[in-house]
Amino acid sequence: MADPAEDLLPLLGINIDGHRESDNSELSSGDEADGSISSGVEEEQMEHDVNEGMEGGMNRPDMEADDEEDLPAPMLRQRRRRKKKKISLKKKSKDPDSHKPTIVNFDQSLPSSHSYLGSDLEEVRGRTILEEGSVVTMPLLLLPGVVLVPGQVLPLQLHMQHLVAMVRRVADTDNTFGVINISRSYRGDNIQNVSTLGCTAEIFSKRDELDDSSGISTMTVKARGRQRFRIIDMKSEVTGEIMGKVRILPELSLTHALDGARIPSLCRLMAPPAEDPHDMVKTAVDRQGRVLTSVDLRCQSMVTRLTSAHFTWWPPWVYKMYDIDWLAEQIRGELQNWCPASLPCDPVDLSFWVAHNLPVNDDIRLRLLSFDSVVQRLRFGLNVIRKSGRLLCCDQCQEEISSKEHVFSMSQEGPLGAYVNPHGHVHEMFTVTTVQNLNHIGGAYTEHSWFPGYAWTIVQCKHCSNHMGWKFTATKKNLSPHKFWGLCRSSVKTAFGSMDDDDVEM
Repeated sequence: MADPAEDLLPLLGINIDGHRESDNSELSSGDEADGSISSGVEEEQMEHDVNEGMEGGMNRPDMEADDEEDLPAPMLRQRRRRKKKKISLKKKSKDPDSHKPTIVNFDQSLPSSHSYLGSDLEEVRGRTILEEGSVVTMPLLLLPGVVLVPGQVLPLQLHMQHLVAMVRRVADTDNTFGVINISRSYRGDNIQNVSTLGCTAEIFSKRDELDDSSGISTMTVKARGRQRFRIIDMKSEVTGEIMGKVRILPELSLTHALDGARIPSLCRLMAPPAEDPHDMVKTAVDRQGRVLTSVDLRCQSMVTRLTSAHFTWWPPWVYKMYDIDWLAEQIRGELQNWCPASLPCDPVDLSFWVAHNLPVNDDIRLRLLSFDSVVQRLRFGLNVIRKSGRLLCCDQCQEEISSKEHVFSMSQEGPLGAYVNPHGHVHEMFTVTTVQNLNHIGGAYTEHSWFPGYAWTIVQCKHCSNHMGWKFTATKKNLSPHKFWGLCRSSVKTAFGSMDDDDVEM
């Protein structure tokens, strides 16, 4: 017997058979696209399953408790750890609050505004936009472990007199200087480890102070990344300043790959997405209020952005992999749990947001900045998100520290931000809710806290004593979360694997 809902569809001008064929073709094309991108993750999962199967022999049910004394010590410890893990997983599955997102009632505008620098900074107005492709000479600031991205806020506390003089001179002209990355092995005058790719920084807030007793000047600056550039030549002046001749890199905005293949008569049939999807669903009810049928009018348009691909040599899923809207939608779906409120809507801003907030090393971040096209940045960023490891490990000894599932945002700009300490050292740090294998060094201090209302404690790797970041503990009972950890991006690397529940600190 036919469904009464299907009898109403022809009256609305909806072709049922054609719609079903379109859904099936679109589903198959989507599967092919997803398979081409996430094949590395599936292979890693298969390898992980094989390893679990090989190790499963140690946990056979026919092994009695009396045989534990005959087992080697390493195998016995591993067996007991697996038992503890199974018990903890059962408890977590029964606990309804274990999968809830982290509740944050902290004012997330404070870290992004860098309120710890004080409220007496002088605002600098104006905007400097350099022409794309032009060659300009500007002063350069070399920062270890920091890769500035367009849109990112960079706080600075300068104590060296040649840097104070440089910022003063810049503030009197166009408020723009360049920031480039140097590796950890940078020593003295060696410039071999200096990156050739950088980003301009524009000052929007500053404070110039002079110590009357010592006569030493200090400068506090807040700047924002603006435009990417590539270094042509650089030299050191007599005053100690580093000047560089740079080329401003263009920001290429390509048209859609199917614009030349679209038939003008079909373009008017491409219905835009509804502002309110609930208005596009029509429901029929009887006199008693019972629902007879419901029709979704959003599915009646058979012409999409990828329909014209059928007139070319390539299937629709090929063009989908280079579609800006589809790439942005996939990235938002992957990172929605990290920062659901502040993901940019503009694809260009989203590509730089991904480059800024991913916990990756300097090489991958510089690779993201090297692309001039937003499509290339989004594709590479999505590939990094899906193929990078789930675990966050120590960069020195590869000890497991945390997981990407525990990353969350304490700032409006996202989970990762740049912060400066009173000595002028800039740290790029991202926040997590759970860690393991860390030791606390010293006590908890509230002075110069990057998160007002929280006290910070230095944490190190338990295995190699590498500096990993800080633990932040709330000083007020009404703050949530009560505690979290900030891990330095330069001290963490991603790796595949699974976190054990032993020694996990939450």
